[in-house]
Amino acid sequence: MKKTRLIGPVDTTQRERAFLVAVETDESGGWTAAESLRELASLVETAGAEVVGMMEQRRESAHPTWYVGKGKAEELKEAKSATGFSLLVADDELSPRQQRSLEELLDVKVLDRSGVILDIFAQRAHTHEGRIQVELAQLEYQLPRLTRLWTHLSRTGGGIGTRGPGETQLETDRRVIRQRIKKTRERVEEVRRRRETAARARDRRLLPTLAIVGYTNAGKSTLLNALVGEEAAYAEDMLFATLDPTTRRVRLRDGQTVLASDTVGFIHKLPHQLVEAFRATLEEVSRADALLEVVDLSDRYAAVHRRTVQTVLEELGAGEKPRIVCLNKVDLALAKNVDIRDIVKRDDLYVVRVSALRGEGIERLRDMIAEVFAGLWSEVDMCLPYSAGELLARVRERGTVVVEYRDEEVRVRGRVPPFLAGELEAAAAGWARAQRLRATGQENGNRSREERSQGGPGR
Repeated sequence: MKKTRLIGPVDTTQRERAFLVAVETDESGGWTAAESLRELASLVETAGAEVVGMMEQRRESAHPTWYVGKGKAEELKEAKSATGFSLLVADDELSPRQQRSLEELLDVKVLDRSGVILDIFAQRAHTHEGRIQVELAQLEYQLPRLTRLWTHLSRTGGGIGTRGPGETQLETDRRVIRQRIKKTRERVEEVRRRRETAARARDRRLLPTLAIVGYTNAGKSTLLNALVGEEAAYAEDMLFATLDPTTRRVRLRDGQTVLASDTVGFIHKLPHQLVEAFRATLEEVSRADALLEVVDLSDRYAAVHRRTVQTVLEELGAGEKPRIVCLNKVDLALAKNVDIRDIVKRDDLYVVRVSALRGEGIERLRDMIAEVFAGLWSEVDMCLPYSAGELLARVRERGTVVVEYRDEEVRVRGRVPPFLAGELEAAAAGWARAQRLRATGQENGNRSREERSQGGPGR
């Protein structure tokens, strides 16, 4: 079915006026063109443009030259006259041929969903690490499009898709771009090495790690703030509010501590360039002991978003990690009478409902995090000397244990991380040997005294 929608009257503001177009095929992954266009509209508005119209078409596959059919391409010319749009955004990644054909037909700048997402990332990357990762993604995205890139930049002079690398004619030279890609990859590799060093330091401190993942704008940063008890990460009701990962200590019950890392949000049709460029950052997900998947329960497409998240996690090699499913924004979902049966899967063992903004369900979530880590840990029941105070302190902080203080020793019962269990076993074995030696010494001393009292060899 073919549809064209014009949105509102044409205004005279300086914002770019964008027209959106989508093709629905059998490979759309359960998304209708209308659903995907709604999300694309949010992306375009987040990037700073105004959406003035939409068009969708059902086809077996995208047209190799026009993306939409030839007839629909002609209708776009009529839509341009009606709305005055200066930017056309396609919902799927366009080939250089498709992009160039539409630009020549409409005499406007043409972008695809990947280009818009890259532009948002360019605006939101504030740290050195984030900027170089976005730069690499942009360069790799632009390389096959260099022929048309300079043409439309010289005509439009800025706007969505023009920020960051590629703003000068020199940078449209393929050789120069490839050199920049090589150097930027080296810088990203340096980021990866620094993160590995930091991860090893965390391992030495024996702190269990939890990666917070989820669809963009599901409330990950707000949830981290609620768990920490302060504003640890920037949180805002917008797509990709933060790109830079934040890691904070989270206190659980009985004095336990875990390191929780907020990660960049996932999205439908996430550009593969971004996944590759941000792999150094996303490796926090791969290294984590467990995942906390945040789901916006009030979003009507929550089930679809979960499939997208799972796809990215599998690409990162983290799809089978132990996971807590946190159904966030429960206060908004109650008003919509949401049925969670389509959202929660049969193999979801740990599910909790919260409102991160209001603090509802956070304590239950803390208990569930402790329960998940306890399930990954080793059962211990052993005795240690009082001199092992530093080890006992770490056991109480990072395990779920009951500590019983006796006259000469301390009994520890419960569950602890496997690496900490090894330390406990070594310390307990040493203490047991000391006890045996002392007992043997006492036995020998008693025997010697007894022999002396009887006038035997010990006299």
